[in-house]
Amino acid sequence: MSAGAQGERAASGLPVRGAGESAAARFGELTDVQAAVQRTFADFADRELVPVASRLDEKGELDRALFKKVGELGFFGMRYPVELGGSAADTLSLCLAAEELARGWLSLAAGSMMQALMGTWLVYRSGNAELHERLLKPAILGEKIGTICMTEPDAGSDLKGITTRADPEGDGYRITGKKTWITNAPVADFFTVFAKTGKTLSTFVVEARTEGVRVGRPIGKMGVRSSPTSEVFFDGAYVPKSQRVGDEGQGADYLAEILPQIRTVTGALALGVGRAAFDAARRYSLERKQFGKPIAEFQAVKLKIAAMATELFATEQVVRRAATLADRGASSAGVAAICKSFASESAARVCDDAARVLASYGYSTDYPVERYLRDVRFTLIGGGTPEILALAIAREALEGAP
Repeated sequence: MSAGAQGERAASGLPVRGAGESAAARFGELTDVQAAVQRTFADFADRELVPVASRLDEKGELDRALFKKVGELGFFGMRYPVELGGSAADTLSLCLAAEELARGWLSLAAGSMMQALMGTWLVYRSGNAELHERLLKPAILGEKIGTICMTEPDAGSDLKGITTRADPEGDGYRITGKKTWITNAPVADFFTVFAKTGKTLSTFVVEARTEGVRVGRPIGKMGVRSSPTSEVFFDGAYVPKSQRVGDEGQGADYLAEILPQIRTVTGALALGVGRAAFDAARRYSLERKQFGKPIAEFQAVKLKIAAMATELFATEQVVRRAATLADRGASSAGVAAICKSFASESAARVCDDAARVLASYGYSTDYPVERYLRDVRFTLIGGGTPEILALAIAREALEGAP
């Protein structure tokens, strides 16, 4: 991949760009701050991620040095107050940053999003000053890693199926249960755990070093291989009441609070990997020659290029709109579901079309497109499958919104 090709600009509003501005930036739809955020993370992706992503992805482990650099750029604190080391950025800025990280390397972007939102949000919402100092502030800097423990072997989308228990004992709780598909678990310093307190769902901050906490086997994955994932066991792990987030029974409320943000930013991740796949296919079509001319001149290839460009242009508008509505306080569960569903399905189609443009090389590890094709499926599953999202969308649509 040449530096020149990576930095190409397009005169039109179509999403034909590498490190450059988005269509929104060119049309003046971003504020100066938002445009600066996008440029900062685009430059980081091109300089630090694109050249090494394929090689590092083969190792299948989190690159702590790059993770720390993401923290130094301020990504982990974008949604948190300045007094805690964050920047109190808006949702659109976070989406712009996430999109560029995903364009560079979705594995790192996925782990970084966990750190910036789900893995730390409830520590922030706990209002516990001691936890803020000991866990949240270091996490914002990338010095400690947090994650969320919600999914269980028999409870994914079905929160009522959670069987992990938090039994009262003295001035705290004993947590017992098994969690699975926990992003960053092998490297985590603390977990936000969803557990039953009686018949209701509550959340607790549990440090990895707590007696009775055990990280299980790593889960081999098709894609995002360098975003480590594993099981976590809680064998009577004791936590004080001060590490319970809010009151007993508020777990589902806290999840409903953060889930729309998760889904909106996941849409941005999908857009980023879709852009990467499109850029690779476009460059290849201009460089690869058959029958004496670049394959980009053949109508069959042009049709795929046009389809991908259209998908990405539409996806960008959906993600930007969902983020803007969130910043205005006018979003909803349905809007966030539309964003994630549309973006992930669209990006999956783009990655598939990109692989078809490259033909046999789309199946080869010599080119990154096969990685994009594998990685993009993460965006379809994480934060809710398309089928679950469709139910949320239908529910609001039948009520007259969104």
